[in-house]
Amino acid sequence: MRGLRIVILMLALVAFGSGCASTAVKPWDRDLLAQKKMRFVPHPMENAVDEHIYFSKEGSMGGHGVGGGGCGCN
Repeated sequence: MRGLRIVILMLALVAFGSGCASTAVKPWDRDLLAQKKMRFVPHPMENAVDEHIYFSKEGSMGGHGVGGGGCGCN
């Protein structure tokens, strides 16, 4: 009974995992994804100013996705 559950679980994982692998960006959609508003940081200068303000207020550098604090201890 336990073996049957494992087989069903494995088949479900394969089915769910392979569902996203077949999707691809079509050539006519690439122009939409290449626009500036689709970037992670659409306005680099505005982002640099925001990061500078954050750095000035916090008194620390970094911390964007990395653990640790402003004391230098990671």
